[in-house]
Amino acid sequence: MADLEALLADFTAECAALDALIADLDPAEWQRDTPAAGWTIAHQIAHLNWTDKVAAVAATDPAEFDRQVQAALPKMLTFVDEAAAEGAKTPAPQLLAEWRRDRAALVEALRTVPAGTKLPWFGPPMSPASMVTARLMETWAHGQDVADTLGIKREPTARLRHIAHIGVRTRNFAYLTHGKDVPAEEFRVELTAPDGSEWSWGPEDAAQRITGPALDFCLLVTQRRHFDDLALQVSGDDAREWLGLAQAFAGPPGSGRAAGQFN
Repeated sequence: MADLEALLADFTAECAALDALIADLDPAEWQRDTPAAGWTIAHQIAHLNWTDKVAAVAATDPAEFDRQVQAALPKMLTFVDEAAAEGAKTPAPQLLAEWRRDRAALVEALRTVPAGTKLPWFGPPMSPASMVTARLMETWAHGQDVADTLGIKREPTARLRHIAHIGVRTRNFAYLTHGKDVPAEEFRVELTAPDGSEWSWGPEDAAQRITGPALDFCLLVTQRRHFDDLALQVSGDDAREWLGLAQAFAGPPGSGRAAGQFN
């Protein structure tokens, strides 16, 4: 069983790492364009803040969450971008303060969810552990966009394991969201952690294999880097196809990043 407190601590640390990148920025810097088309740094933080707030509603008031989902149905393909655009209008100091407040509120909300409860979400219902892991993944991914904008190279941490795990677990989702048949064969994923140890998933004797740095795998499944720019090794046609589809986040297929974009 997942250790919720440990996951909440890792989420808090991931938020703090991103917070440290932006806390001292001049407000004008928040208007810089990020690699996500049409999104500034302000959009990135507004999106994280909005999603943290909605997740807290899912944890504390499922009926209100359902009302918000119903209101969003007519604009399912645009409401995420619209929420980010609206939030990005908030003055930078206020937006930062709101994000700090609301991510802390989410942590407290998830702590109060009774054991065994599934939280409603835009996709399948999730346990509190799955919810906070997803929030950590998205915070890290959008933090990468901010770091790229600022020209900052982040040091990888053991928290990447959570993101890699989601990347592996969403293999079938990636195929389905592209309208493709899911391979029947399981894949083997072997990643080198930041401390040099190995993280692995899948049968040891699987013919379809992906190996390489955990950081590179996380950059790929969050679509923050193109496969051509990463040190991942692939064996098997199905595994190679998957890495062109991989998507750890919910929603329609993402556009990803172009090869050589950050060289």
